[in-house]
Amino acid sequence: MKQLINERICALFRINWQHTLTYWSVFFSFGLCVAFLGPTILDLRCQTQSTLQEITLVFFSQQFFLFIGSTIGGFFSKTLVHSLSALAVSSLTISVFFAVIPLCHKLLLLAFALAVSGLAMGIIDTISNLQLVKIYQKDSTVFLQALHFFVGLGALVSPLIADPFLSETSCVIGNSSTNATSLRHLRNKLAGRHVHNVSSVHLHTDGEVVTNVSYAFWIMAVINLPVPIAILILMYREQLFTCGSDPSQRLLDGDVLAMKTWGTMSLSEDIGHQKETSKSHVDLFGCCLLGNAHSFPLSFFGIHILGGLVLFFSDGIVGSYTGFVYTYAVAPPMNLPHKTAGYLTCVFWAAITVGRLSAIPLSYRFKSVRLLIVSQVGVIVTLLLLLIFSNSSVFLFIGTCCLGLFISSIFPCTLAFTEDVLEYKGCATTVMVTSAGMGEMLLQVLVGSVMHSQGSFSFLLCGMIFGCLGFAFFVLLFFVQQSHKNFTEAFPSNSPTERLEENGIKTCSAAVLNSWDTSEQKASIDP
Repeated sequence: MKQLINERICALFRINWQHTLTYWSVFFSFGLCVAFLGPTILDLRCQTQSTLQEITLVFFSQQFFLFIGSTIGGFFSKTLVHSLSALAVSSLTISVFFAVIPLCHKLLLLAFALAVSGLAMGIIDTISNLQLVKIYQKDSTVFLQALHFFVGLGALVSPLIADPFLSETSCVIGNSSTNATSLRHLRNKLAGRHVHNVSSVHLHTDGEVVTNVSYAFWIMAVINLPVPIAILILMYREQLFTCGSDPSQRLLDGDVLAMKTWGTMSLSEDIGHQKETSKSHVDLFGCCLLGNAHSFPLSFFGIHILGGLVLFFSDGIVGSYTGFVYTYAVAPPMNLPHKTAGYLTCVFWAAITVGRLSAIPLSYRFKSVRLLIVSQVGVIVTLLLLLIFSNSSVFLFIGTCCLGLFISSIFPCTLAFTEDVLEYKGCATTVMVTSAGMGEMLLQVLVGSVMHSQGSFSFLLCGMIFGCLGFAFFVLLFFVQQSHKNFTEAFPSNSPTERLEENGIKTCSAAVLNSWDTSEQKASIDP
């Protein structure tokens, strides 16, 4: 059985390899944008000649518009041409964004550029996840794990590119009070998108600006440039640039492609799902219209809500941990040296990248729900041990590594699990991505406020609370999906799409042949 599954997945990848590699490369662009801002923030402060409090506002600008982009990304997923066009524009926007950052000498211009990049990142996040789910459906877990591996890879590459061009001393000539050590300390402090407790830091804003960070952004712009080119090549191969083509003929070609993709592997039960997803996956606001609400059981909406809450807290943990683990490490009782504490964020991202890479073969052997159980329990146990050994600097590094490994696969597994339960008829992908972005934005602000008022120990306590809440909502999600499965088995739908699923490829083939006969009859009647 496992051999048949492996053969099926390999066959699917051979058919859709260019689509898959394109979506993976787009997520690499997403990863580049995720991690570049922290290490370069002080040089950008010099470039805009702004205060540290002012420059940290660009963090919120990018995060807020990333959430907006994730929300509206579903609007572009109705057709393949819309999806690929949106990805091409978004990835090209990121390259342009990297190229123009050195030209933004005003804070408002830089904030505007970061807002546009955040919007592009959100659109990429939603569409890439959604398109892979559409292509692979029940086998999407493996490819979603690989997709999110490329986020971690981009997040690792971006700081490495920027590091040689960062200013070791003050980048505003005339500021002799700030030495290399204090700048390095501040850069490590901001590397995790830390936006609080900077009011006490005073850096000069007047003087001649001397920084080489522009070269880092231009290098990242060139590295990212092949991504939109790859998307345009894919659009050309799919003949999406053809002007004046008959829409019905394009739809017919899609039916034939579906037969080739699924029929050759004797998967007749999946063809209905493959065809229906083109209509079922829509934007966040249109997927569950009130006019159609009566046709869905309550469990249908419960799965969307609970799945979104699971990712709200899991991605909130990721955002808050990367944002404040440095602050926690340098504060009492840990009191780590600033340079040593600066490695914690890198260790966390490296663990996430390795965890997602190792989850790819695990997805072949285990179902998403089993991986989710291990991941959720592992997150809670790790955070509990971090609380118990809160005075151990060695265990802080060990716990950071374990937390990254366990939490790395929660997002792709939750997405694949909910879509599989809903039989790819809901809007789970859009809801999941939007909820994750909201959690990363809001919980990061919440943790910063609590740490500012209650002390550094509250950092781990907040993480433990978020982990327990995420696990509780996952348990509820598990029982609700059981109820939904029992309901769908007791009351099967008699809609035409369900009958199409029952008949499989035979029905699809009959529809194709019927459309051909109809077109021939019209051609014979027309003079």
